[in-house]
Amino acid sequence: MPLKTHRDEAPSLNLTPMIDVVFLLIIFFMVGTTFTDAERNLAVHVPEVANPNAGSPPAPTRRTVTIDRAGALVLDREPVTLDELERKLKAAAGTRRGLGVLVRGDADSSLQQVASVLHACRQAGISEMGISVRLARAPNGASTGVR
Repeated sequence: MPLKTHRDEAPSLNLTPMIDVVFLLIIFFMVGTTFTDAERNLAVHVPEVANPNAGSPPAPTRRTVTIDRAGALVLDREPVTLDELERKLKAAAGTRRGLGVLVRGDADSSLQQVASVLHACRQAGISEMGISVRLARAPNGASTGVR
């Protein structure tokens, strides 16, 4: 059985390939930036169109449902019933993709009413829903750390 008569070299980290890759990335971004500047300097008269949003406000990406202490529902400052809420949200979700609903309930309102509103949102085809809450303050004014 042969015995080792010499010591192996300590392993070392070869940084040459990493430096090569970094230089290639730098060259790539420099060339890409040059092409972008050249394209921007072309004299092109871009065609004009009428402003499609001129007469109407932009469509909201989030609707707010408020539940007061008595359990009455308000959709974006307009009082509604549970059936009207579902109908209006279904119509809004049909025209606006990615529509979200924020439910703001009074702390003393019924949890059943909040659950009914969330169910109506789900029936309307809305998948992005949230419930508005605020952090409770400790007696000395510091937050309780609830996140």
